[in-house]
Amino acid sequence: MNTENLERLGKRLRRKVGSAIADYHMIEDGDRIMVCLSGGKDSYTMLDMLRALQKIAPVKFDLIAVNLDQKQPGFPEHILPQYLQQLGVEYRIVEEDTYSIVLDKVKPGKTLCSLCSRLRRGILYRTAGEVGATKIALGHHMDDLVETMFLNMFHGSRLKTMPPKLVSDDRKNVVIRPLVYCREKDIARYARQRNYPIIPCNLCGAQTNLERVRIKRMLSDWERDSPNRVVSIFKSMQRVTRSHMLDTDLFDFASISANSANDIEELDIAFDPPTFDNQESALAELA
Repeated sequence: MNTENLERLGKRLRRKVGSAIADYHMIEDGDRIMVCLSGGKDSYTMLDMLRALQKIAPVKFDLIAVNLDQKQPGFPEHILPQYLQQLGVEYRIVEEDTYSIVLDKVKPGKTLCSLCSRLRRGILYRTAGEVGATKIALGHHMDDLVETMFLNMFHGSRLKTMPPKLVSDDRKNVVIRPLVYCREKDIARYARQRNYPIIPCNLCGAQTNLERVRIKRMLSDWERDSPNRVVSIFKSMQRVTRSHMLDTDLFDFASISANSANDIEELDIAFDPPTFDNQESALAELA
């Protein structure tokens, strides 16, 4: 990828991040954003995008990068401090040996990720208070949100995903996900061209058989046959018709009558042909 194409991709990613921030009111004037930096492509790109937007945004906000060194074997602890010092970004490295705790608590053969994630989340929440952060930024992208929805459907019988903005478990922090409009493949291309010093995410050896990997593979197969299928699924999460789902907490089915039609979001079109954004999508759907 040449310089012109890299700049074009960067501009598109910045536009998507800016749109997500605006749509979900992620950042306000005077915010201090704690950017969680793992050393992976997503968090590097997120920091890059936020630094670029910081210069042109209509509101003023500060950034502090935070990395949690969980003492996984082989973790190159020198990489992130060197990188952040070169950028001139304020940062903090938090050292907590959660790896040993997880190995001690989790039975052999079981995945380490659930307990590891809970421990990491608690430490990051605590750190946000220590550094005076008003928001915690995580690097989850569009593909992550779609994968999480299917994980919850298949294994939790629940229709939900990771929201773009939420109040944390401890009710003391607001978590934001500025990359929710960005595709993973675009982030990967951008990260390769920027030559970020990537730290592998599988240092603990617990990544190979995760159910998320299987979901990712399923979506990849779908995309191969129907390009942009992930985007379509993501957009559907933004356009929920409550009256045509089954959750009685979201819609009052008991009060439905012919006289209440004006109060219903969408009437029954079960016998009408489906509508599509364009003819090409229609043909692909009907094939």
